[in-house]
Amino acid sequence: MQTHTPTYDEALSLLKEFNQSDSLLKHAYAVEGAMRYIARKTGQDEEKWGIVGLVHDLDYERFPDQHCEKTKEILEDRGWPPDYVRAVVSHGWGIRSDVMPETDMEKTLYAVDELTGLVTAVALIRPSKSVADLEAKSVMKKWKDRSFAAGVDRSVIEKGVGMLAVELKDLITDTIMGMREMADRIGL
Repeated sequence: MQTHTPTYDEALSLLKEFNQSDSLLKHAYAVEGAMRYIARKTGQDEEKWGIVGLVHDLDYERFPDQHCEKTKEILEDRGWPPDYVRAVVSHGWGIRSDVMPETDMEKTLYAVDELTGLVTAVALIRPSKSVADLEAKSVMKKWKDRSFAAGVDRSVIEKGVGMLAVELKDLITDTIMGMREMADRIGL
């Protein structure tokens, strides 16, 4: 099949075709926001990074036991470029995939996927219930409390931070900034 560069509208339509869960859609938007912000900050392709962030969990609602595998099939069947497909599959490295993140886009997706969950959890316990006034230091305080947002795999975030060779606090700040840009869509 001929590959083509997907448009944002195409990616959003695909996301909504496979996902109805409000929480999964909000997570997709949060990851998209973080990916876009970091791409822009680092001089990368913001649209590409945002689209990859948007569809990274495309198959999770319908095919949780085949997470990453089904997304690969769906995207390939629709002619998505191999680098988009590889990036999406690599976010499950060590959990649902043996594709190790190699590019900056893949490493960023790997790290911010889990991190958006922690940022969301911290925002929700604040009086404002918002990322608008959230700072990295508040997230760092909750980082140490492993019982808080226990479903967030901090070891994945740590591996991602190591691969990116950035400071955790800086990645948290970038993730918050990206999520602020999506605040209306993610309800924070």
